[in-house]
Amino acid sequence: MVSLPHPYVLHAAVSAPCLCCRKGKDQFDNLEKHTQWGIDVLEKYIKFVKERTEIELSYAKQLRNLSKKYQPKKNSKEEEEYRYTSTRAFLATLNEMNDYAGQHEVISENMTSLITGELTRYVQELKQERKSHFHDGRKAQQHIETCWKQLEASKRRFERDCKEADRAQQYFEKMDADINVTKADVEKARQQAQLRHQMAEDSKAEYSSTLQKFNSEQHEHYYTHIPNIFQKIQEMEERRIVRIGESMKTFAEVDRQVIPIIGKCLDEITKAAEAVDHKNDSQMVIEAFKSGFEPPGDIDFEDFTQPMKRTVSESSLSNSRGDGKSEPKFGSKSKGKLWPFIKKNKLSLKLGAGPEDFSNLPPEQRRKKLQQKVDELNRDIQKEMDQRDALTKMKDVYIKNPQMGDAASVDHRLAELGQNIEKLRLEVQKFEGWLAEVEGRLPARTEQSRRQSGVYEAQNPSGVNSCAQDRESSPDGSYTEEQSQETEMKVPATDFDDEFDDEEPLPTIGTCKALYTFEGQNEGTISVAEGEMLYVIEEDKGDGWTRIRRNEDEEGYVPTSYVEVYLDKNAKDVHKPLQKISE
Repeated sequence: MVSLPHPYVLHAAVSAPCLCCRKGKDQFDNLEKHTQWGIDVLEKYIKFVKERTEIELSYAKQLRNLSKKYQPKKNSKEEEEYRYTSTRAFLATLNEMNDYAGQHEVISENMTSLITGELTRYVQELKQERKSHFHDGRKAQQHIETCWKQLEASKRRFERDCKEADRAQQYFEKMDADINVTKADVEKARQQAQLRHQMAEDSKAEYSSTLQKFNSEQHEHYYTHIPNIFQKIQEMEERRIVRIGESMKTFAEVDRQVIPIIGKCLDEITKAAEAVDHKNDSQMVIEAFKSGFEPPGDIDFEDFTQPMKRTVSESSLSNSRGDGKSEPKFGSKSKGKLWPFIKKNKLSLKLGAGPEDFSNLPPEQRRKKLQQKVDELNRDIQKEMDQRDALTKMKDVYIKNPQMGDAASVDHRLAELGQNIEKLRLEVQKFEGWLAEVEGRLPARTEQSRRQSGVYEAQNPSGVNSCAQDRESSPDGSYTEEQSQETEMKVPATDFDDEFDDEEPLPTIGTCKALYTFEGQNEGTISVAEGEMLYVIEEDKGDGWTRIRRNEDEEGYVPTSYVEVYLDKNAKDVHKPLQKISE
């Protein structure tokens, strides 16, 4: 009889790996969930930093808008107020806040480039790497499961063949013990038992080979493949943790880098605040608003018990003008001095916005306004002269290189600039005359004002005298009602009087005939048609322009080359009929 091993002997030895496979699969699932959670944390941190950058940008924008909102407007009254130390400190604060906002923009930009951008790219790479590792893990898991299934199939065949061999052996033994069975049937049963035993032996050999192969694959799986995959996943996860830690460090460093600059901004604000000088601001207010008037003297006692004329101090408020005039009777209207805070100048009331010579202002304020006007006009003259010099150079270039342009094309503009400069110079002379007048009234004059007035007197002695004669003033610098009335009647006769003054029209000095049609498109010019007859009110002064008049309301300049002029030596503000003149 052939004894065969029990088919479950080897089954117990290979029953454990199935549980290991399931546990290994569970570990992959846990690791997959954990690594996905790590990526979610990283993406959450990226979102956090992104929102922080948006907050920084919004904060910077609000700071800039705030600084811009409180900045003084150009050419406005607010800009003049910033000459005081306190307002200059506030302006410095606004400027520093603008720089402060810029540092928050730097924070936003650096966080976007160094953290958000870098981590976003890293997350994409991390997802790809994670996908690759878990793909390798699933592939290894599937391979070991396939080997396990092959082992299970081999084991079941071996088990089945062993049972079949056992049944064949029992049948053979039964047949062999039965004396009624023929020898042929016994032989047949014996051969069948041997066949089944051979099949069991073959299954055993196959099962043994499959088992050895599975054990080898299992050892390779659990000691080589899976540890390598787990190691890669661990390294990937550790890199993610290190990366998020470095990003948090960068997060702090970005803020720390701008702290010195923000500190400088705050230091500048503190420095500006420490520069506030209350004494200096008070002195500036005094300089800005001091009038220059002498305080009135004491008023003499007037005794009404005696039938005599009241005597009033020469410095009293009701003092009459002139030593040669008799004292006014009691109850009569006296043309005395006007204290500037009691009654305004009549001319300022007449013009509303104030006279051109600022005579409605106190002497000191008037002097400052006139000086500002003179400086402004001088700056305008310098601008015009710079333009003229530039055009002159351009014309010289055109003359030397005709291919670059026509030299005659700039003549018109040069003529305009010459006229503008002449007009501005006349304006400067007018305002310097008024400035010299008011400086002559002031009790104390600076060296600079002495030089300015001295230059003007040297150039325009008659203008200074006429200005001084036109405006009478009392010794203490105040104005009288008669002076105000004279100011209303007497206005310096120049070509550029204030727009409120009613200047007399220039007399005609002849007539002219338009040789060509001229379209006067620039300010100060007048359009004429070919053959039209017009009055001449000002000859060409060498600038190429003649001033003409069509009627009492229309006058302007035309190019001298466009008209034929007929001067009338005897004409003095007499408008002759153009028809008779043309005849």
